[in-house]
Amino acid sequence: MDKREFITKVYNEMKKQLGENYRLELKEVRKNNGVIMHGLLIFSGSRNTVPTIYLDSFWEAYESGQSFAAVLARLLKLYREEMPGRDINMSFFQCFDKVKERICYRLIRQKGNEELLRESPHIEFLDLALCFYYAYEGRHIGEGSIRIKNAHAQRWGVKTVDLVRLAEQNTVRLFGWECISMEDIMRESPEFDDVEGMPEPAARGGFLEYNPMRILTNARRIFGAVCMLYPGVLEKLSAREQKNFYILPSSVHEVILLPETGIETAGDLREMISEVNSTLLAPEEVLSDNLYYYDFKEKKVKIIY
Repeated sequence: MDKREFITKVYNEMKKQLGENYRLELKEVRKNNGVIMHGLLIFSGSRNTVPTIYLDSFWEAYESGQSFAAVLARLLKLYREEMPGRDINMSFFQCFDKVKERICYRLIRQKGNEELLRESPHIEFLDLALCFYYAYEGRHIGEGSIRIKNAHAQRWGVKTVDLVRLAEQNTVRLFGWECISMEDIMRESPEFDDVEGMPEPAARGGFLEYNPMRILTNARRIFGAVCMLYPGVLEKLSAREQKNFYILPSSVHEVILLPETGIETAGDLREMISEVNSTLLAPEEVLSDNLYYYDFKEKKVKIIY
């Protein structure tokens, strides 16, 4: 069966398994970079929380050889064991004073996000855009985010400049930046448990030991590319070596900093970016196909290729 048939069959089987006390609905949801995800909404009685299960990864599992029965069992287990089991009071989101301490920003690209940006307050930056969200956390719903739309800002009576001021403070406070080596990043992955023979991590004060590339991201490794716009971060990093550096938009979660040595070429680096974006990243994680450059004397980021 094709994907549409799979989704329809999942809908019918879930409806049968959950029973008449549940109402199900299929909905296409536009994510970052125009990616369309297929959500299954499950309504239960008078509960004000409506879990959405995205079916795309389940389709991929089915395509990879998992039986439909196994996929359906995983879906039911996910809903019954991991979805919130109680109502969540969202009335706080109506009050600006209750949300302003957790308004943050993230970087996305403009291309492919035109519709999202039309309905959201944002600031353009080169080929990218700073958009705003509320970073929530709770015992029953975990951590996540709510995108701030024009309607929210209008209801609160705030302007984009107000959101920028708050987000600049909150994002740095809640999602502190880190600039670490490739090797340090690899050590965080369970796939790289055996690191015998790998060089020891660079000294904290050194920006160029044994591997000049560094990863700039946040401590949570989620939407950390925006760290390159944190006040003073790029200036501080470039001042250590008194060098300009290239900025490779690795994904929405991080950027790669490469000090300029005269050996590398902009064309090769741009080709590397394009290859990573097209072969290694999920479409919604792509930040840009362009190569950026930071001039430590001008203290400015620009697109050079």
